[in-house]
Amino acid sequence: MATRAVILDLDGTLLNTLEDLTDSVNHALVQFGYPERTLDEVRRFVGNGARKLLERALPHEVSPQEFDAFYQCYDAYYKAHSEVKTKPYDGAVALLRALRARGLYTAVLSNKQDSAVRPLCAHYFPDLLDAATGPTADRRTKPAPDGVFYLAETLGVGTDEILYVGDSEADVQTGRNAGVRTVAALWGFRDRETLEKAGAVLFAKSPEEILDHIDI
Repeated sequence: MATRAVILDLDGTLLNTLEDLTDSVNHALVQFGYPERTLDEVRRFVGNGARKLLERALPHEVSPQEFDAFYQCYDAYYKAHSEVKTKPYDGAVALLRALRARGLYTAVLSNKQDSAVRPLCAHYFPDLLDAATGPTADRRTKPAPDGVFYLAETLGVGTDEILYVGDSEADVQTGRNAGVRTVAALWGFRDRETLEKAGAVLFAKSPEEILDHIDI
């Protein structure tokens, strides 16, 4: 079946958000008296949503009450500072334009909280996306396939008409769980070996190479 829609992850695929994420994590850690984390540590922690990121960043397990307060501290800071150092990867905007020039639907599926996904997409990719979503009360975080199925229904395409692009183990697993063809992005937060261990078989070294995987 020919490709009609390309769904892309956000953090580590379209946007390099790592520095703003790290700053926000460290803000919360400092506020609660914990040691800060390095950029490389946060790089390893991301990929499964904000709550899992914060669980990994904490030096030890905390009570549910303290974790909720910790999360709220991080969330408020990140919402106010999510566009300070964040920027699209080289070639990301050009890729979206090329996909739309070919008449394909484009969408974002992120594990970032839904309230942050839409503003970021609107700011960095105006008029270049047909849909964008993060987890909601009705849709689980990746690697659950909920978001892919939601976007397929929203765009009016079948899963056999979707190409999914992401940079993490969760993305590879999401593609498998949803039954969609998946390309692992090697310019993001994970290396090839990690993605291969997760089951990736298709790869792209740059956003431009995604076009090589489009079956028109």
